[in-house]
Amino acid sequence: MDYYRRFREALICAALLAVPFFFLSANLRDAAEVGVVDGIVLQVSAPVQYVAAQAAQGVRDVLEEYFYLVDVKRDNDRLRLERTVLRDENLRLRGEAVENRRLRQLLQLRERVRGESLSAQVIAKEISPAFRVIRIRLDRDQRDGLEQGMPVISSEGLVGQIWRGIDGRYNDVLLTVDRRSSIDVVIQRTGARGVLEGIGATDSYLCRIQHLQRTDQVEPGDEVYTSGLGQRFPESILVGRVVSVNRPDHGLHQEVEVEPAVNFTTLNEVLVLTSGSRRRGAEQDDEWNGEEWDPDSDRER
Repeated sequence: MDYYRRFREALICAALLAVPFFFLSANLRDAAEVGVVDGIVLQVSAPVQYVAAQAAQGVRDVLEEYFYLVDVKRDNDRLRLERTVLRDENLRLRGEAVENRRLRQLLQLRERVRGESLSAQVIAKEISPAFRVIRIRLDRDQRDGLEQGMPVISSEGLVGQIWRGIDGRYNDVLLTVDRRSSIDVVIQRTGARGVLEGIGATDSYLCRIQHLQRTDQVEPGDEVYTSGLGQRFPESILVGRVVSVNRPDHGLHQEVEVEPAVNFTTLNEVLVLTSGSRRRGAEQDDEWNGEEWDPDSDRER
């Protein structure tokens, strides 16, 4: 039995070695020299070779895909990091571009206005419950030469006028939409004159022109400028644009509402006209003396 077992094992090993040999020999022969035995071997080995080749191809594809995905993941991580850095850099550059544009407009505005002016930064804004700006505060005070009633302008138009100093370091501005604001204005298209007064609404930015005759030609879209005759503001400063006109059946005057040219929400830098502007009106000085900023009273209105 031991002899038979050893003989069987040797026979199996010889067969296992011979089969690949015959397969390899048949495949390496020239097609013209293939005999009957080689042809049979080729026919038998063809399916086996096909299956083995497909299996090897599948394994190779999986391995290549794996290593490819590893490289892709590494590249994606690198690109994601670069995108984050570039996005932050882009946001920073955009912010600087916006700031540079505002400062350039402010510089151009200073070159256009007559007399001396002082630039100031908006450091605080009083917001109504309806998210409307009802007061702004500047980083300038009396030591910088600011006085009550000095006009405050931006590249968009008239902002208002200096109201009062705070703690000897800051100044509040009375906006054109404040109910205490009163500005002598002119309709550019027709030359009609009136007095622009703030409505003081906490849910909208609107002013109203008083004392416009019914016969004065005013239409929505007309631009409103300072007339220079109100003893406080120089002439030809854009104040706003007419948004509505109402001519009652009775009475001498028409009702005209104006939307300010300045966007108080995005306002960041302004110019204060320290000289070369009209002097302040005595009545407004008397009206403001001793008055304090009470945001709660504004909100109630």
